Amino acid sequence: MARVTILMATRDPGPELRDQLESLATQTHPEWRLIVGDDSRSDAAHDLLAEFARSHEVWIVAGPQKGAGVNFLSLLSGLDPATTEFIAFCDQDDVWLPDRLARGISALDEGKPALYCSRTWVCDANLGNKHLSARHPHRPSFRNALVQNIAAGNTILLNPAGAGLAISAARELQVAPRHDWWIYQLFTGCGVRVVYDAEPTLLYRQHGRNAEGANLTMRAKLSRLKRLLKGEWRGWIDVQCAALTASAHRFTPENRTIFNRFLNMREADFSTRMKEFARLRLYRQSRAATLALWIGAVFRLI
Repeated sequence: MARVTILMATRDPGPELRDQLESLATQTHPEWRLIVGDDSRSDAAHDLLAEFARSHEVWIVAGPQKGAGVNFLSLLSGLDPATTEFIAFCDQDDVWLPDRLARGISALDEGKPALYCSRTWVCDANLGNKHLSARHPHRPSFRNALVQNIAAGNTILLNPAGAGLAISAARELQVAPRHDWWIYQLFTGCGVRVVYDAEPTLLYRQHGRNAEGANLTMRAKLSRLKRLLKGEWRGWIDVQCAALTASAHRFTPENRTIFNRFLNMREADFSTRMKEFARLRLYRQSRAATLALWIGAVFRLI
């Protein structure tokens, strides 16, 4: 039976952590271990995890105290690239559906590198008011990954070969990107199979720190447009590109060319930028979001 290493980043979690741990314990795929990077300032999380470790295989390590993304990347880079295990990423306050692991494993083989991700049930803090996260109708690709992440970190599962790729690339990083977006970019850049499942695999709690990302309301969409116009997108893409540069030698020849053209397009004058942007055929998962991308290209905001 396939074995899974689950990576969890924690920082001062509330009682929701117990719900998440209970959902791990009830997975229909029982062969897993949990490695936790704990950034907490109190002992509450450690005590709960230690209690959970009495009946499950749990490793707790001190986190780097630089945010969840750096925590996940630190855990990832600390693993053996020759691993024979699947890797899953886990947030501290979600609730996994019982087949979260089994569904992902069944979608992947253990041969060539591959990545699985899925939709989620978006909920309020009490797991009420459920609605599905946005559906991504267009195929995963590097042309999409350069400008959008469709692989929510809390749904990602990597097969052993994919885990080895991610671990090796994480060790090359000189900057800390958004880890889930970076993994999607890395895998599509390398021509690796990405499986996007339109069925949800977990309950995603939406609260003040993460409310915008999964929110489909007009208010949230306008907020994201405002961030584009303020230049925040460009700043995010700066960091992602710096991270990808370290691993561009792993890309397919076609995607290495696309990446270099993308870098040059971002710095070009208006006329050259728009011509090259059109030739690159970059896209997001909705017409409105792709239109916003064109606006970003016009005003050099991507």
